[in-house]
Amino acid sequence: MTEKAARISKGSSGWGGPLVVKPEGEKKYVISVTGGGIDPVAQKIADITGTEAIDAFNNPVPKEETFAAVVNCGGTARSGVYPKMGIPTVNTVAITPAGPLAKFIKEEIFVSGVTVDCIEEVVQEGNLSKKVETENKESETKEKDILSNPNVAAVVEETKNENIMLRIIDKVGKAAGSIVNIFYQAGRDTIDTLIKNILPFMAFVATLVGIINYSGLGNLLAHVFTPLAGNIIGLIVLSLICALPFLSPILGPAGVIAAVVGTLIGQQIAVGNVPMYLALPALFAIDAQVCCDFLPVALTLGEAKPETINSGTTAILISRVITGPMAVIIAYGFSFLLK
Repeated sequence: MTEKAARISKGSSGWGGPLVVKPEGEKKYVISVTGGGIDPVAQKIADITGTEAIDAFNNPVPKEETFAAVVNCGGTARSGVYPKMGIPTVNTVAITPAGPLAKFIKEEIFVSGVTVDCIEEVVQEGNLSKKVETENKESETKEKDILSNPNVAAVVEETKNENIMLRIIDKVGKAAGSIVNIFYQAGRDTIDTLIKNILPFMAFVATLVGIINYSGLGNLLAHVFTPLAGNIIGLIVLSLICALPFLSPILGPAGVIAAVVGTLIGQQIAVGNVPMYLALPALFAIDAQVCCDFLPVALTLGEAKPETINSGTTAILISRVITGPMAVIIAYGFSFLLK
């Protein structure tokens, strides 16, 4: 018996893979978590494997029914959420392991920079998995037979009754080693996060500022944003724009929009066109869309039911239209302390 599977290779400047994915048992869906309907990459995987592609942003699918996930993450949490759950992940953005869940991003379960041309059909023999399963069962049976041998059991029992003091010393040594290893690993993770996330973002912002300053784009956009950022009414309008339910999931990925607008407003504050005390409400105004693209993933990570994810995502997107302006007003009240 033959089964259709999709072989997914990394794209130009991509990383990881190749992955071979196919439906198995209850895992019969390809999910697209891109915030803009079903991605062509997800659709092609579904067409090859004879399954269905689902827009998981609007119609959440349980992880038990998912055999592949397609995301368009620039290196934040979404890249690592599905690998953490053991779901093969296809990223249409060319990135290397990054973000808070980078340790879960492995070559055997993640591939990036993928386009439609990176996917091809392969045919697998259906009895291969059965053969592997049979071999595993035989191995377990042999292990049980060895442990049931009276001579082996006697040796095991004798080992347990060795010098108690040596066992105590061994436990203390292992505990101390474990504590030292925790601090050592924390140091490694800190440096790794600094190199892979913080420094590249600083370089991105520096490049962005340079482009804005020397291309004339800053002067053009400043005329648009300065009237909005120069008073509380304009900031409320800006927060409403960023919080629109159909717009906020698109503005969210990688925080690019917030970075651009924030840089422009920061420059206007620096030159004196925008009062200093408006910096705090401006921050809340441009960040009304934060995490709106991540809502379904976060709820899935929390093992929420599909009905909860579907209703919760819609409810939070709509609530941002209310909480966004409210946050600006509250921040405006506290901003008087900066005067």
